Amino acid sequence: MTYLANSSCRAVLRLGLCVLLYAVLRMPLPAQTPQGNQAPGNSTLPALAPGDVGQSPSGSSEPTVGGVNNVDPSQSGMGQRTGSGQTLGASAPLSTDQIFAILQEQPDAMVELKSLMADLAEQQGTPISPDSITDQMLYNKIASSPDLRSNITTFLRARGYVSDADLQSYAAGDEEGEDFPSLRSLQAQGQGLSGVSGTIGSQSNSQMNSSQSIGNLNGIYGSGQTRRSVARSNANEPRNNTPRNITTEPQVLHKPAPYNLLSLRDLYSQLPEQAGQLKRFGSDVFLRRDAFSANQIAPNGRQTPLDVVAGPDYIVGPGDSLTIDLWGGISQNLTRVIDREGRVMLPESGAMQVAGMSLDRVQTAIAEVLRKQYRDVQVAVTVSRLRSIRVYVVGDVQRPGAYDISSLSSSLNALYAAGGPTNIGSLRMLRHYRGKQLVGEIDLYDFLLHGVQGEDRLQAGDTLLVPPAGPQIAVYGAVKRPAIYELKGESNLAAVLEDAGGATVAAEFGHIVVDRIDANRQRETVSLDLPSTSSPETTLSAIAAFNVHDGDRVHVSPVLPYSQRVVYMDGHVVRPGRTSYHDGMQLSDVLHSYQDLLPEPADNGEIVRLVPPDLHPETIEFNVPDVLIGNANLPLQPFDTVRIYGRYEADAPKVTIGGEVMRPGTYALSNGMTAAQLVRMAGGFKRDALLDNADLTSYQISGGTKVISERTSVAIGDVVLHRDRAGDVTLKPGDVLTVHQIAGWNDIGSSITIEGEVAHPGNYGIQQGERLSSILKRAGGFRDTSYPAGAVLLREEVRKLEEKSREELIKQIETSSTAARMSPNLASNDQTTTLQLIAQQQDQVLARLKSQPAIGRLVIHISADIASWENTPADIEVRTGDVLRIPKQPGFVLVSGQVYNTSAITFAPNMTAGWYLRHAGGTTEVANRKEIFIIRANGSVVGRESGSLFEHDVLSTKLDPGDVVVVPQKIIGASVFWRNLLTVAQISASIAFTAAVAGVI
Repeated sequence: MTYLANSSCRAVLRLGLCVLLYAVLRMPLPAQTPQGNQAPGNSTLPALAPGDVGQSPSGSSEPTVGGVNNVDPSQSGMGQRTGSGQTLGASAPLSTDQIFAILQEQPDAMVELKSLMADLAEQQGTPISPDSITDQMLYNKIASSPDLRSNITTFLRARGYVSDADLQSYAAGDEEGEDFPSLRSLQAQGQGLSGVSGTIGSQSNSQMNSSQSIGNLNGIYGSGQTRRSVARSNANEPRNNTPRNITTEPQVLHKPAPYNLLSLRDLYSQLPEQAGQLKRFGSDVFLRRDAFSANQIAPNGRQTPLDVVAGPDYIVGPGDSLTIDLWGGISQNLTRVIDREGRVMLPESGAMQVAGMSLDRVQTAIAEVLRKQYRDVQVAVTVSRLRSIRVYVVGDVQRPGAYDISSLSSSLNALYAAGGPTNIGSLRMLRHYRGKQLVGEIDLYDFLLHGVQGEDRLQAGDTLLVPPAGPQIAVYGAVKRPAIYELKGESNLAAVLEDAGGATVAAEFGHIVVDRIDANRQRETVSLDLPSTSSPETTLSAIAAFNVHDGDRVHVSPVLPYSQRVVYMDGHVVRPGRTSYHDGMQLSDVLHSYQDLLPEPADNGEIVRLVPPDLHPETIEFNVPDVLIGNANLPLQPFDTVRIYGRYEADAPKVTIGGEVMRPGTYALSNGMTAAQLVRMAGGFKRDALLDNADLTSYQISGGTKVISERTSVAIGDVVLHRDRAGDVTLKPGDVLTVHQIAGWNDIGSSITIEGEVAHPGNYGIQQGERLSSILKRAGGFRDTSYPAGAVLLREEVRKLEEKSREELIKQIETSSTAARMSPNLASNDQTTTLQLIAQQQDQVLARLKSQPAIGRLVIHISADIASWENTPADIEVRTGDVLRIPKQPGFVLVSGQVYNTSAITFAPNMTAGWYLRHAGGTTEVANRKEIFIIRANGSVVGRESGSLFEHDVLSTKLDPGDVVVVPQKIIGASVFWRNLLTVAQISASIAFTAAVAGVI
């Protein structure tokens, strides 16, 4: 159970990370490819559709990687993602440079990101191998997508590649600083990011090849010092000035590998050329590190008096302040200062000469004198305040000059007061003069390396001289204290390495390189030649015999940054990553049982072997069940990658269920899955499911050349509800199971609404095939005040068709070219004015057309005598959702359009449209009298071409109550196409208007 629970957690985590990246990677990608690296054909991952939003594990929407929205930066508990790509939470997203550096140092993170991207591409129907996604493609997407950077930040945090402390440190640091040079600064140096704006898109495996990868880091970071500065300590460490520990992962640069293999990513590692700017050893000793000032040169000694206890051998002198404690015959405390003549005043005894005596001798002498005055007196003498002496510090020091310091100060105290040596001042030959006499030379390395301080004591007038530094040598690489060292007596490499703290256990003594200056001539490079088979004793002897010179730069290279005896586990395994290799190792040593695999592994696995001497990859396939039961075994070699796929990762078998189930869709086909199991997987039946039988379509390959489909019927109700195993069917890949709906189920609850002038308006349930006359009878028939000729029947299907037609008409008018509007014979000097008039007319027609939404009116022809039209074509079949409005009889005829007085005119029997038009004031100058049309109360239209053979004049038509006379506007522009287009638009707008009027009568 524990194993299953852990497997479930891992599956959920992987799914969450996939969903996290899903939305961001579905955003459209830049079209351009890296400059100078144009790939033929379609060289991108599948373009992911915009607008899709994934849900991160924390619940915020984003492309998580990036999802992870991000796991926006802020998923996984990091905060809510904002619309700008930033996050509200523990820290801001990492910059492009920071992500690049971390991915270079964390090959596992690069491999995981590529695998996730391949999963997302497959979900979108574009299968692609993670090996085909090059580093350059991933870098390009990171550089061009702020959302993806935000999502990757959360991914790195969720997977443990960076911690919260790291993210806060990055946010507080200067992104343009030494560790992470900005893209702009790199481009300014001519080392720009070639192809940073490239794309990640769909590309078949045949199109993807190693020649399209970046090749090396020069395309990203440039070369030389800029590239080296990008390599920093392990991304899991806080970004601070703490020295790297020997247990820290090696500081390397990872060149892009051609395949998504952790083994190749380890092998594609380069050791940085140098560790950065070296400091002179011992220079930090003379910097202040107190609460008020950091990294400041040490202050003058007069401003920081030393609190030093004088010992019994201290020689007192003028200026010292003595405290004399008396007890016994008398109890008293005296403070006396030795005067310029070296005397101290004692009670009852007068002046006593003490200068030049030790403190112990002074106490004895004072006790002898005071015992003569006081019986049984005891005396204790201490120095309460030391005298100051003036010494001179000259030479190559920060602040040469005279300094008043404590009489107990040593040469080191004086040098500290002067701020220490300058960059060219020696740390090994500090000379102490008393007058013209050289008292001694002080080597500060004795103190800095061994903690040994000299016994020299300064006296007033002494001089300290710091001469220029002697020979110097730089030591860096795999040593404990990389720095610049000053030589004094050291002549061989062994002594220099001892000063540097010795080599680390990661040092490769066979790769010690010395950059040397041939004095006053040239530079040269010298290597310490050691055979690879050298013993430790031979190596140490060679190092001791190697002489060093002034100006040498000694680089002790570290050992290779990866293990030479390792195999890799990848894919559908519990413990992916590195595993130690031993001689005679076989595949069964890493695949012991199904406990080492995630649930439902695929039957086939592969060993990707790096074949010497050039270490090109080759694939060896094997059968996973045979290996686990011991029927097959394969020997392993160092750097082998054992890759296991999941059952649903490679050519996953799937089945589809549709129809009346709770969750129709496509499902993975597990071993032995039956139709009943698929129905249960889909959530079971809906209430409208037909349980008698379901339709099952299967597909078989015939002769390997064609696919044959076969249809069968499954008693689905029995096999699911009654568990009839005999009738159940085992599914095959590609099967489609359809659960039918009970006939007439959609008619349940069907109703029609009747409004207006009927006896009993309201909602009425309808039966299949019921007609309009039946509904009106059930509603009690028409009232006396009703006007059946103006009845309005609204239907949703008609409304949708009208709306689609209206939108197409609007689009056609808006996109019509100028040529479609103008007459071919129109003079060029008239075109400007005409086009302006056409534009104004177009705006007016469009405004009216847009303001009249589709109604969905269906024209019906009914009368108050239901029996006269019952069971005739006029007695139409009703549909669910229909609305029938029976208005009251109107007492007017409406005249609209281009007339002087648009109005409703009282109905007069047997009057024609011309009579009503004259009572509306007649037509205006812009009216199109030839296209006048009439909209009847029932919605039908009478136009110029609608009359009989002898009725060519629309105005002679006799009108009924509720009819509408429409006078359209004269169309500007001689193009027949344009005139017809706007005419249709005017009619459509008028019909919609009159339908709306009829609906509210």
